[in-house]
Amino acid sequence: MSEISALPRIRELDAYVPGLSIAEIQQKYGLSQVIKMASNENPLGASPLAQEAARRHAPSLFRYPQGGNPRLVRALADLHAVDSRRVAVGNGSDEIIDLLIRMLAEPGKHSLACFEPCFSIYPIQGRIAGVKVRRCPLEKDFSFDFDALLRLVDQSTRLVFVTTPDNPSGYCPPRGAVADLAGRLADIAPDCLLVVDEAYMDFAEDEAGASLLASGALPDNAVFLRTFSKSWGLAGLRLGYGVLPPALAEYFWRARLPFSVNILAEEAGLAALADTAFRRATLDAVRRGRATLRDGLTALGCTVWPSAANFLLFRLPPDAGSAKGCFEALLRRGIIIRPLNSYNLPEHLRVSVGDAGENAAFLAAMREILAAPEARRA
Repeated sequence: MSEISALPRIRELDAYVPGLSIAEIQQKYGLSQVIKMASNENPLGASPLAQEAARRHAPSLFRYPQGGNPRLVRALADLHAVDSRRVAVGNGSDEIIDLLIRMLAEPGKHSLACFEPCFSIYPIQGRIAGVKVRRCPLEKDFSFDFDALLRLVDQSTRLVFVTTPDNPSGYCPPRGAVADLAGRLADIAPDCLLVVDEAYMDFAEDEAGASLLASGALPDNAVFLRTFSKSWGLAGLRLGYGVLPPALAEYFWRARLPFSVNILAEEAGLAALADTAFRRATLDAVRRGRATLRDGLTALGCTVWPSAANFLLFRLPPDAGSAKGCFEALLRRGIIIRPLNSYNLPEHLRVSVGDAGENAAFLAAMREILAAPEARRA
């Protein structure tokens, strides 16, 4: 019997690489406790109100959710002071990214542009859709060269992706620069959509000053993405949303799979939005923890890049051995951070902000590893 083969563009694809799980590290190293600081999850867990909502609505699991998730849409429209006709919700913001590409770009005809490195879902979903992916290298300090990005745009380009704050560096460009990019893009390619992924924006010290979405001045050619996976603490329920131009949002609802946002995700999302105390505590914990990790790593001689997100990009001191050796030494101590080989940054590491105890344990382990002779030979 002949083997059924996928399309060539699928066979050539590199899959998304997730962070290691607690369970696999416990099993591999025989550890009873593991600290995970690899996937930019909420250091305080999930909102108590969201957890209670999920328990309360569990008996309704046999029911389909309400089509279009209108209560959640209205709540998000209120949160961002936008017309509810602009709001789209999905099974994580990944679903919205995938649908935007498939809605706007024809296979073999159109292109998208993004930076390199960037969140890998943009190029992965572009290639799955048969769309040419054009990449613009980041500057050496991980900032954005918008002039260079725009040089990749022509009449075939239907989407340009920008993440702010960026992943994996945490770099956050000035709000005015993003607005200027939208204006210039409209002049160069009127049919091209700017997708501004603000998944980490609420961790910025001044969200209102950094976010174009928060400013209320929304360009007609721009989409803004947010997620419940980070500050809202609902990564396991897969819930994201976007603020789109109204006409594009209407097409989104036509194209989205029915009921892709399940009952528990919707109810937990609504409860999380209402739990303002938990969210304030989360933002405070992340901002304080980010400063603690930055100062601690810097004191150890590491190079640490400025971050407006809930993670830090860093590089070891010159004589401290390899990033891979440090990563594995942390694993043996029951601490998971993120190696960045999949971002083509093999000598860099990324650590998510944990709670106070996790941050202290990570820094203590780093001090031990960097002081050990074997670390320098790794």
